[in-house]
Amino acid sequence: MKIPLSYVARNLWARRLTTALTGAGLALVVFVFATVLMLDEGLRNTLVTTGEYDNVVLIRRSADTEVQSSVDRAQANIVASHPAIALGADGRPMLSKETVVLISLNKRGSAKPSNVIIRGIAQRGLALRPQVRLTAGRMFRPGASEIIAGASIARRFSGAGIGETLRFGQREWTVVGLFDAGNSGFDSEVWGDADQLMPAFRRPAYSAIVLRLADTSLFECFKKDIEGDQRLTLDAKREQAFYSDQSKALSTFISVLGLILSVIFSIGAMIGATITMYASVANRVGEIGTLRALGFQRRSILAAFLAESMLLAVAGGALGLACASLMGFISFSTTNFQSFSELAFGFRLTAAIVVKTLAFSLVMGFIGGVLPALRAARMKIVDALRAA
Repeated sequence: MKIPLSYVARNLWARRLTTALTGAGLALVVFVFATVLMLDEGLRNTLVTTGEYDNVVLIRRSADTEVQSSVDRAQANIVASHPAIALGADGRPMLSKETVVLISLNKRGSAKPSNVIIRGIAQRGLALRPQVRLTAGRMFRPGASEIIAGASIARRFSGAGIGETLRFGQREWTVVGLFDAGNSGFDSEVWGDADQLMPAFRRPAYSAIVLRLADTSLFECFKKDIEGDQRLTLDAKREQAFYSDQSKALSTFISVLGLILSVIFSIGAMIGATITMYASVANRVGEIGTLRALGFQRRSILAAFLAESMLLAVAGGALGLACASLMGFISFSTTNFQSFSELAFGFRLTAAIVVKTLAFSLVMGFIGGVLPALRAARMKIVDALRAA
């Protein structure tokens, strides 16, 4: 005979205080585990959505980021003549020669500085990023000391609001527009005219070239042509892959730190669950003896106590997951280890994270309950009834 699950659930309800305290401990561990996964997913999603699959980024060979790269004008002109590049309505290549510079700006409400990316783009720069749209003001005028700021930058940094001015590159730059990049990495950048930013920062060369292929299937052929051209010292990457690579160092750091914290906390939670279940076994010796006398086998007793421990873990896991889901309303910013600039991103909950989190809570419940369940199953009928 099998012990009904309803009987197991009633035993948890009968010990409401102990169940609540143990469940709260498990929920805390699950909360930490889930938020770390959500933070890592939010980071990767932010940087992956920064790029377009059909776009290609060209940077100097061996450079990891656009800030470290340099593409001279002669190389840029050679690339612009490649037949695989898509043409716009005016018959000109869909290509943007860009310069990327790192500057320090003060945050609003404090004098604390942080690094921000200034991106100089060409006329096609905005058209190559369909996820970027102006939400206020207007586009900067070519040849003018005007800039537009990402939504995240405008909120967090002094002088980055519309109508305000920023001083860098020995000039005053007026913020004439704000743009929303759909929670991508571009939200943490300031954009201006590349031909104005380059002399301001005394840059003789571009940092990168962004272009769109006429057909996405041409990428491998285009990559081979560019990287095999002896006149060029450039690497070609799909834009999505390029920005995804930017998250690796920070993602690894978050994952390792989260794993360490989760392991430490989970050990404490499993010890708490084990103590709770041992106390439950000690208080129910007579009940165990009666169940055995009624004909329930040892494996049924084992299964019942394991089910009780895992049901407790699921309840704690669901509570922790519910609390973690509220983190989706919070925006987080930190320094990107690749570019050393500030990057804003949020917590992101996915179905895969829900499954992983609930599986993690079940594992904790199983490990925490297996020893007490074995003790209950091994009790002899006569000894259990006599002890009662």
